Amino acid sequence: MAAKWILFTLVLTWIAVIPGLSASSADGASAFSYPLIFLPFISSAFVPTDTMPGPVRAFAEHQPVTSIVNAVRDLFAQQPVCTGIWTALAWCVGILIVAYSFAMVSYRRRIS
Repeated sequence: MAAKWILFTLVLTWIAVIPGLSASSADGASAFSYPLIFLPFISSAFVPTDTMPGPVRAFAEHQPVTSIVNAVRDLFAQQPVCTGIWTALAWCVGILIVAYSFAMVSYRRRIS
């Protein structure tokens, strides 16, 4: 389970590198994190998704935080995780690849 948290931290780090390289100031770079802060609130982290209204539920059920929270919750409760862990890992790896690619493009633009 520790490897999952390390992977998630790595994903968030590479996401943070992108505005850090492309923003002209520290305030501009920190403003990028505001949309990311709200993702846990529109997920299953605090309430079950089946209690949410239709469009919010559709978004909450198909975003990365929900699959990660559900997989970690099942691991802590020693419940069978089934395919949920693979979905969470796929989200993390996919986001990591995209964030790394964008960060490298931003870095190359910055140094050229």
